[in-house]
Amino acid sequence: MIDWSWELLAEPERIVLRRLAVQVDGCTLEAAEAVCGGEDVAARDVLDLLARLVDRSLVVAVERVGGHRYRLLESVAEYCREKLREAGDTEPVRRHRRHYRELAERAGPHLYTADQQGWLDLLDTERGNLRSALTGVIRDAAENRAGAKDAALRFASSLAWYWFLRGRLREGMRQLGAALDATAPDGGETEPVPGAVRAVALAWQAGFTVLSGDAADDGPRRRAAQALDRGDDEPADRARARWFLGFIECDFGDLSVSEELVGAALAAFDGLGDRWGTAAALGTRAKHAMVRGDLASLRRDGERSAALFRDIGDRWGYLQATDSLGNLAEIAGRYEEATELHWTGLRTAQELGLWSEVSSRLSWLGRVAMLTGEFEQARELHERAIRLAREHSFKPGEIFGEMGLGIAARKAGKLEMAETHLRRVLDWMPQERSGLGNTLPLALILPELGFIAEARGETRAALALHLEGLDVARQLAGDPRGVVIALVGLAGVHAQLGRHRDAARLLGAAAEAGEATNAPPAPAERGDIERITAKVRGALGDRAYRDAYADGRRADLDELRSVAGDLPSQP
Repeated sequence: MIDWSWELLAEPERIVLRRLAVQVDGCTLEAAEAVCGGEDVAARDVLDLLARLVDRSLVVAVERVGGHRYRLLESVAEYCREKLREAGDTEPVRRHRRHYRELAERAGPHLYTADQQGWLDLLDTERGNLRSALTGVIRDAAENRAGAKDAALRFASSLAWYWFLRGRLREGMRQLGAALDATAPDGGETEPVPGAVRAVALAWQAGFTVLSGDAADDGPRRRAAQALDRGDDEPADRARARWFLGFIECDFGDLSVSEELVGAALAAFDGLGDRWGTAAALGTRAKHAMVRGDLASLRRDGERSAALFRDIGDRWGYLQATDSLGNLAEIAGRYEEATELHWTGLRTAQELGLWSEVSSRLSWLGRVAMLTGEFEQARELHERAIRLAREHSFKPGEIFGEMGLGIAARKAGKLEMAETHLRRVLDWMPQERSGLGNTLPLALILPELGFIAEARGETRAALALHLEGLDVARQLAGDPRGVVIALVGLAGVHAQLGRHRDAARLLGAAAEAGEATNAPPAPAERGDIERITAKVRGALGDRAYRDAYADGRRADLDELRSVAGDLPSQP
């Protein structure tokens, strides 16, 4: 039947129909003109020829916002691809790759603006064409076709932010990896790829690898950072790639490395007048301040970032900034404000289809629910966050959700369930305890496991866990809130051992550490403190408790740590 219809077509109609088969899942009129037009058919005639083919039911026209979209039924498309091969007509394939590469490169800058939503939707619609075109360009690069190596890396990098925003991390990792492999230097290049182009692609691929769950090997991140430091061509692209590595490093690498990368990127952004980059770097600095317990800097940088992103119109960026401000509200015990900020962020992320962000916001809401004693709601929110994170291979979201489930279960007295969730996160952590990203979750997980062991009467296990938690928080993560939690946990162990004076000193040290960072535990986080304090005060009496507590506030933390770890052979 298709063959019979084909025979009835005029030659220009046949040319347009077979060339249309190059498109994946249809195309716009602009794309049809770019790909189907050529020496045999003028681009201005393509619309009329498409209309005739629609009348003959060989092409389907679907009305969309902004114009019609033209596609072939699969049986017709397969027939036309065969006709294209028979005709030896390869130019439409090259034009298809060029058209969608140019679309991706044109769309890239708009993803950082108030037009973000519309361009995300456009790239979603053209996802099949973009994938097909990029795969073809990478194949050309592997075959050393003229200009293809540079084109493949630029094409892949121009889609990186789209993949990130949409949570298509594994797709991005695969495509960037394929582009890098196809363009790897072999010493015989006649058209060497500019250094910045390869360095930027390396940075994106290293970051996606971490976000997809492989944070153990920091080699790719280090090599990408070193590549970005070699040369000064394309400074704007280098600066954004350097910021992205710092953004990733903040959660999964070394905090000091993240601060160095983001600081260098911020200086470059200021010099370039890149307001988006400045806003992004300030937002990441706010995260650094949160980890360091510097609440004044957290507020300052978070508010500056939010103001810039609001002015630019980038809703993803504004989400990041308000995320930090929501965390600040939660730390201060302003749970209604934190809930409002996170719910607003959740709705925005859902509207934009930013599913990784949706997962994160669900977990933050779950944490606030846990802090306010709504344990069932906390469980439901964290489970939703985990399911969504798994669907999009977003490992940070999965970890955050598991941690939330574990902490909420422990506070609800469900010790076995709590340990199961917390051990899952611990199993994901590399055995080498180094670098912030590998240790920041530990500063929360280890004390929680310590409290579980204490509740079971497993004193020595609890002691070991709290001591390691203290060391992680102090030496590796630089997390003052983690220090407070570990000291409270150690106080609980010593109270259980009957060493009540040492327990009181540890409680005093915990209070001093919290106040030193202007972030003492909020009322909803004081359950363990109040439980242990009541036990110790009851054993010592008020006066002896106050004296030991005051002594702990003045004590050297290294000395306290040494005493806390010195137990008799038989507890």
